[in-house]
Amino acid sequence: MPKYEEIANIIRQRIKQGRYPANTLLPNQTDLVQEFNASRMTIKKAMTILTMEGLVLSRRGAGTKVLDHSFWDKSTAPADQYHGMSHDLADIGKTLSSKIIMFEVIFPTPEVKARLMLTEQQPVYQIIRLRIIDGINSVLEHTYMPVSLVPGLTDEVLKNSIYTYLKESLHLTFAGAFRNIQADKADEYDQAYLDCAPTDPVLEVEQVVYLDNGQPIEYSKSRNRYDRRGYTFLDVKNT
Repeated sequence: MPKYEEIANIIRQRIKQGRYPANTLLPNQTDLVQEFNASRMTIKKAMTILTMEGLVLSRRGAGTKVLDHSFWDKSTAPADQYHGMSHDLADIGKTLSSKIIMFEVIFPTPEVKARLMLTEQQPVYQIIRLRIIDGINSVLEHTYMPVSLVPGLTDEVLKNSIYTYLKESLHLTFAGAFRNIQADKADEYDQAYLDCAPTDPVLEVEQVVYLDNGQPIEYSKSRNRYDRRGYTFLDVKNT
């Protein structure tokens, strides 16, 4: 991760935690350069990210003011990262809980078999979790994982963070992910657990995550209420 993104993440977290309250000024650029041992250009790029997110406003000669809220009115996630929802929401100060709708072991369907590069005889976990953000039903995750690659998966893990379990308990390393984001109509699960009307649109994020040896470890479809969660891509290469 570029240093300016790391700095933006730290300052964003401080804003969310109230260390830099709304309607106050951030430390001046000279102080930030010294604190983070970074160039003025790096600090400027970090401020650009926070400005584009609607968290701060910089004016020449007046400093950088912390705004009272981001202008994005829904929970968002970076479209090009896959740390897991627990990690993403912790960074922005939101609470996350999970309700297990389905957790069983099955033999893969042709679609799941192809996405995870398995044979018909290799069992997978079939998981459906309702993800509740700040007490609001927001995302319904349909996830498949090879049983052989994720031993010991339990209800307790599913109620918290699968990615933390994969990284810290199984010591797995990820190489990358493929994501396809598209609109869809609300299905029966969406209507039951996300309070969608039959005509409501749903934002579906289809994802395959790969280990560092090239083996797929997760195939999932996350169903997001259109008015409660979105995905963003921030391009600051030319700043």
